Amino acid sequence: MSELSDAQQATEPESTALSFKQAEKIAYENNKLHKRLCRQVGQAIGDFNMIEDGDRVMVCLSGGKDSFGLLDILLTLRERAPIHFDIVAVNLDQKQPNFPAHVLPEYLTKLGVPFHIENQDTYSIVKRVIPEGKTTCSLCSRLRRGILYRVADELGATKIALGHHRDDIMETFFLNMFFAGKLKSMPPKLQSDDGKHIVIRPLAYAKEADMERYAEVKRFPIIPCDLCGSQENLQRKQIKAMLREWEKKTPGRVDNVFASLSTVVPSHLMDRNLFDFVNLEVTGVAVKDGDIAFDEEPCATGSTVSSVIPLHSLD
Repeated sequence: MSELSDAQQATEPESTALSFKQAEKIAYENNKLHKRLCRQVGQAIGDFNMIEDGDRVMVCLSGGKDSFGLLDILLTLRERAPIHFDIVAVNLDQKQPNFPAHVLPEYLTKLGVPFHIENQDTYSIVKRVIPEGKTTCSLCSRLRRGILYRVADELGATKIALGHHRDDIMETFFLNMFFAGKLKSMPPKLQSDDGKHIVIRPLAYAKEADMERYAEVKRFPIIPCDLCGSQENLQRKQIKAMLREWEKKTPGRVDNVFASLSTVVPSHLMDRNLFDFVNLEVTGVAVKDGDIAFDEEPCATGSTVSSVIPLHSLD
């Protein structure tokens, strides 16, 4: 083997140093991402009192990036929390073709996390009932929900944790507005349909982009969904594209939209169930959300909602 030239010998230490610096930078950014997600999840849990001392939290693990990330972050926070709570991971095996049934049990066993795999052939039901080419999400979701409520009862779970993140919440908001005529979204905490469970979304403050990168960093064994994952023309995907275009053209706009979900003024909307417009009378006393609210131009240069809910500053 020929010896290295003088030039090669001179550049080798420099190249090694550069690679080391790049690795250090990547490690720093990865650690920063982990801390940010833990902080955001911790804040969401605290803001909405999602998890209490003695809770048994059932984490619904689909095999997607978000549910993997949720479980991972909750395990981290459990070690740091001043309260005690248990975690049990639950996967609903819907008997989709080519579903790698071994992946989740192997992963969870390696982690040492208690888990339960519920086997129910909802795939065949959905394919039989929903015409080819039609959206399967609605029926699939209803079937999953009912099964998971039953499993929560059987496992003694006090909270059901879902992996919906901030982008899911905003997309649902616009889907309801555009296609259902409702101001409605996914709340971070709610009572289940059957009135027997509390459903929580600890990732409510986390961005999808962060969850995507976190999944790459942690190398989660992602399992694709052959039902909804194969449908390209979903309305949700159109909304997602709209929000990404907004953020590209006007950075900060999506943050403001999300902040608005936590800053509702019923007297300045039109829902008579939320505000008693019919019996509204003068009181002679100034009110904070009165007519003066219209003196402020919300689109004025430099306007911000960061003083209302500074979630987008959590990095």
